[in-house]
Amino acid sequence: MKKIAKRLALTGAVALMFTSYQAMAQQATPPAAPAPAAPEPTPEHTFVPKIALYSEYEYRGISQTSEKPAVQLNLDYSHSSGFYLGTFVSNINWLKDYKKIGAVADSSPVEIDLYGGYKYEFVKDWTLDVGVLRYEYPGAKGLPGLPKPNTTELYAGVTYGFFNAKFSYSTGDTFGVPGSKKSTFVELNYAQEVLPKLTINAQVAKQTYKGTFQGFNNDAELTYTVYKAGASYDLGDGWAAGAYFKGTNAKEANYTILGKDWSKNRLVGFVSKSF
Repeated sequence: MKKIAKRLALTGAVALMFTSYQAMAQQATPPAAPAPAAPEPTPEHTFVPKIALYSEYEYRGISQTSEKPAVQLNLDYSHSSGFYLGTFVSNINWLKDYKKIGAVADSSPVEIDLYGGYKYEFVKDWTLDVGVLRYEYPGAKGLPGLPKPNTTELYAGVTYGFFNAKFSYSTGDTFGVPGSKKSTFVELNYAQEVLPKLTINAQVAKQTYKGTFQGFNNDAELTYTVYKAGASYDLGDGWAAGAYFKGTNAKEANYTILGKDWSKNRLVGFVSKSF
């Protein structure tokens, strides 16, 4: 009996030691890491409205509001396939000034842009963007025999990393300039987030006006280079603010209306809200 009792005691001790070892091993082994969360799928449809207040509306280096502030609205829709549509609306003043000097028959207080296109990654990290842009100036009329300012452009752009290059081609008379069909705008843009929420940006571009009209050489008189440099800051909840410096080498005499040079160097500030 004593031998049996000893064997039972020994067996129990071994079992207790084995159970304790298993418990220690389980405590020493860290729990398995949770599986990484699957990335959220890209929405099939995206719609982003945005409103903005600018100290001045300038486009391609030329003031559109005669150095006055502008309120702007963007409505942008995009599909996960790469197709997109949008509109841009802003108050303007340049056609009103043109009417005062007799350069147009009737003016318009607003610019409405309609655009659509297709954007896709054709090679890894390289994105191609092609589309059409229509500038509308409701109610504006050219003088008899002269074109309206309404303009249609075809464009193609490529983006890689921080850089974007884009080419725009006018299919008719450009912004009311007679004989300016096939005018172009070529631009190189740069944008990079250098600090959390702070993005710097820059542009070098050239607006070329083609053709002649009654001895006036559009290319020699109206073509110019534009450059910009600035920064924007993400304020959170869809708010952003920023400023940039713009300048051109346009001929001052051809872009000075009612004593204001629309092409001169200037600092432009803005605040915007996306929803």
